[in-house]
Amino acid sequence: MWFFYALLSAIFAAGVAIVGKLGLKNLDSTLATTIRAIIMAIFLFVVSLSLKKFRGFNFHSLSNNDWLFIILAGIFGALSWLFYFFALKHGQATPVVAIDRLSLVFVLVLSIMFLGESFSIKALIGALLMVSGAIIISLK
Repeated sequence: MWFFYALLSAIFAAGVAIVGKLGLKNLDSTLATTIRAIIMAIFLFVVSLSLKKFRGFNFHSLSNNDWLFIILAGIFGALSWLFYFFALKHGQATPVVAIDRLSLVFVLVLSIMFLGESFSIKALIGALLMVSGAIIISLK
């Protein structure tokens, strides 16, 4: 089931690149990112309410580490989208997205360092192929 959700994520991420690029023609990238974040927050709040995700939830039940990591994830996500929309504003969508997707390579390295995940030759080959592909797509 995770594969289906990951595929949907990729499809919608592609949509973000296309409609985001179109929406940035007459709008500052930081302002566009801010508006997008507000819309996302409202949308996700409504989805969480409709799915009753707040039922029985208590903000005090989260540990300090939980809060720290969620806050950091929010800041990292915001910075990622700020730079992504800035790159989309000033570059072509395909190479911007190709370079952005190199986040998988960074996740591979960081997950080994901080999460203790295993490393395999298959992962190394995949990462090298992704880096090569991103470079090839980005070349003019």
